[in-house]
Amino acid sequence: MAPCVQNELAGLFAANVGAAVERFGVVGGVGSLNVKCLATPCHTSGHICYFVTKPNSSEAPAVFTGDTLFVAGCGKFFEGTPEEMYRALIDILGRLPPETKVYCGHEYTINNLKFARHVEPTNSAIQEKLSWAKAKYDSGEPSIPSTIGEEFTYNPFMRVRETTVQQHARETDPVRTMGALRKEKDAFRVPKE
Repeated sequence: MAPCVQNELAGLFAANVGAAVERFGVVGGVGSLNVKCLATPCHTSGHICYFVTKPNSSEAPAVFTGDTLFVAGCGKFFEGTPEEMYRALIDILGRLPPETKVYCGHEYTINNLKFARHVEPTNSAIQEKLSWAKAKYDSGEPSIPSTIGEEFTYNPFMRVRETTVQQHARETDPVRTMGALRKEKDAFRVPKE
């Protein structure tokens, strides 16, 4: 199949998936689990996350965020806008229960936390999470999952309503702060330590 046809089909598929997610929300069940599909376009126009719960269980829910939300970071805005990422992170994922475990598509934790430290150098939650993540890395263990509640303490992209983050970005609007942070992160050189 020609690349142009593949791109057109991918675009149609993404648009239809997004429309179905907006309209229906729930994908269904997998065994004893309930799976809800969440439309989170920005990284790509058809990006979705999966929110998984287990009825009548004390286990925390989980969200599989792909390239939208990372530990202490977010995906690039390849096909979207700061408004879309704000909606995805704050209005959709940010409204999940705080104990929801976040399973992201890539482990960029240490580099993301170094950027977060650059944005908020006096945020103790960032310092503690960075030390923890380095220890995990040194022992060969993953730094995933985090939780939605934790992300609000150290992820600058989920803290765009905080004065300290807005001051760093020299913005007063959360959406413009989101755009300024993403632009800065795209050019950020991770310090060697």
